[in-house]
Amino acid sequence: MSTEGGTRAVLAALGANLGIAAAKFVAFAFTGSSSMLSEGIHSVADSANQVLLLVGGRRARRRADKAHQFGYGRTRYLYGFIVAVVLFLVGGLFSVYEGVHKIQHPEPLSSPQWAFGVLLLAIVLEGLSFRTAMREANKSRGGRSLLRFVRDARQPELPVVLLEDAGALIGLLLALFGVGMAELTGDGRWDGVGSFAIGALLIVIAVFLTVEMGSLLVGESALPAQEAAIRGALESVPDIDRIIHLRTLHVGPDELLVAAKIAVGRTDSARQVADAIDAAELRVREAVPIARYIFLEPDVDRVRE
Repeated sequence: MSTEGGTRAVLAALGANLGIAAAKFVAFAFTGSSSMLSEGIHSVADSANQVLLLVGGRRARRRADKAHQFGYGRTRYLYGFIVAVVLFLVGGLFSVYEGVHKIQHPEPLSSPQWAFGVLLLAIVLEGLSFRTAMREANKSRGGRSLLRFVRDARQPELPVVLLEDAGALIGLLLALFGVGMAELTGDGRWDGVGSFAIGALLIVIAVFLTVEMGSLLVGESALPAQEAAIRGALESVPDIDRIIHLRTLHVGPDELLVAAKIAVGRTDSARQVADAIDAAELRVREAVPIARYIFLEPDVDRVRE
């Protein structure tokens, strides 16, 4: 997955959400709709999410230094985790609270046409943002399902935006349902039901993203296809008898650490071993370009003695 593609999706989502948030708050001012307030908070949270992802991406580009010798690439995971824990969860809990409050103390809506107009406009804009994110995701997800792609992704930006946009579209439909039912029945509690449902949706997304971003922060290995390519590259070197063990770790979304113990011949000279290691490093980088740090430990193959 390209980082540039993720950045394009983030910028598209940020532009859409800023405009949508302003429109939703205007609609709330005219209607007093709890669902519209929740949706406004949702859009503000989404906008803040995208700003955090952009800041995280910028900070991750800092050069490696003595204190961080593998660079700052995992900063992007940290900011993705903050997005999940703070903004999604805070937005979700606020919407749930607002929904419960409106159910307990219902109020009639005023000027509901404002809510309908803004919600329909927001659906169009969010749909365009979601289309951009899907277009970027389709470039690299292959035949994987969208859920599988999000779970496999090692770059945090595009999965976060995909879930944000999908959640926003579903939330807009829930808000439309709540406002519509409140207008049809004259019962303001339906507006609270819409707000509560939006909050529950945000909390579900928050929990899912927290688990995924937490796993990336702890450290995930290369994808199975990448590990297979690394194995194939190492095994293709004539002077390497076999791979004793292989370990991989993402030190950043676009940087992979590869550590392997390789079996060499007992009678090989130091020059032969060094040449084999150099050849192996070259082939691994050709097979998996993001393999930036490669550490190979030669050993005698005692199993085959």
